[in-house]
Amino acid sequence: MKHRLTRRDILLVGITLFSMFFGSGNLIFPPYLGFEAGTATWKGLAGMSVTAVLFPVLGIIAIARSGDLMMLASRVGKRFATVFTILVFLALGPGLAIPRNAAVSFEMAAAPLMKVIPLWVRIAYSAVFFAIAFRMSIHPERLTNTLGKILGPVLLVLILILVCGCFMNFSGSYSTPGGGYETSPMVRGFLEGYNTMDTLAALNFGNIIVLNLMNRNVTEKKDLVKAACYAGMIAGILLFVIYAAMANVGAMSGSLYSEASNGAAVLTNIVGSLFGNAGILILGIVYVLACLTTCIGLLCSCAEFFAGISKISYRSWVILFTVASFAMSIGGLDQILAFSVPILVALYPVAIVLVILGLLNEKIASVPKIYPWTIWFTAAVSVLLGLQSAGISIPVLSDAIASIPPSADLCWIIPALIGAGIGILRSKGMTAEQMQERAG
Repeated sequence: MKHRLTRRDILLVGITLFSMFFGSGNLIFPPYLGFEAGTATWKGLAGMSVTAVLFPVLGIIAIARSGDLMMLASRVGKRFATVFTILVFLALGPGLAIPRNAAVSFEMAAAPLMKVIPLWVRIAYSAVFFAIAFRMSIHPERLTNTLGKILGPVLLVLILILVCGCFMNFSGSYSTPGGGYETSPMVRGFLEGYNTMDTLAALNFGNIIVLNLMNRNVTEKKDLVKAACYAGMIAGILLFVIYAAMANVGAMSGSLYSEASNGAAVLTNIVGSLFGNAGILILGIVYVLACLTTCIGLLCSCAEFFAGISKISYRSWVILFTVASFAMSIGGLDQILAFSVPILVALYPVAIVLVILGLLNEKIASVPKIYPWTIWFTAAVSVLLGLQSAGISIPVLSDAIASIPPSADLCWIIPALIGAGIGILRSKGMTAEQMQERAG
């Protein structure tokens, strides 16, 4: 019997997806964007919304249509699909995103309460944090109950209280743009959106969202894609509204606070000055909930993927990733962030191009070689950009990349277009059977 989702069901799945997306980076980067952008905040926010709202939503839709990330990436090639998918899941799992969320929640919730932080306090906090995350990750098909009905709504209410309180009581004005926003605010915002990692996360979360929809007796692919679209749009709207509010709060603080090293410092300064210790406590709870819900989503998606390609059980992978992430988080936030940027710079352009191709799959089915040529051209440049971010420069190639418009950080766009053109030309003369095989 065909089951139709109610509006309440779709809303629950949308809030679940939002709570999975909304982690440490989503709290830190929007207020810092506003702090640096000042009067150019809306332009910077427009750029950030492309990589931190639009592409994550499109990523969910692309995965719902394709089946999963491995199937989508296999249109490039089987080896690429295996390597890229594993890299994405590891980066968003124990290698970066999960320990980063745990470390950020500690820095914001526990660290402000203590002048000197003994190592045992960090260990104890991480142990409790990951014990809760583990417990809630055992049944991924039930995330709409834990995240959509409980943690997600609580998180939204607390954020609403903080943001409304800031707007009602804050008297700051927008400052002069800086930090690159004075010259290219949209480009700077576009690149800042990388740091949320949400386009990569969408490639992970798509499978879990489909699993939760199927748990509600939605089994037909057309209905799954439609429901995933609605859930993605709900999550995207919530993300954009919160980003806009937090960015503008950060922008107004620029005239009152001359220095802030990151978005966490911006929020702490504002909330502390307006609401004192009570505000800091609420902000700490927001950070813990945001980071916890994202960690739960990441643990589920990563364990689900690796259980699917191995003979090791889902529960065993959850245990392994929980322990590994716990160990990584003990090192602290600074060490985690030190190697995060090069990884994101290398993976993000490839993910964006793959999402675009996946959405256009029906229209480009007659030119299946567009996948490998576009992706390999993009990857060649993005890997070099990642190496540069890590301080590794290859003289001739680095100079060549620097000469490609529109800017050094977006220079992968033209190679991607060139690769697409070559892929279209190389697809001519293929038989119908070859096209069907390559198109997936």
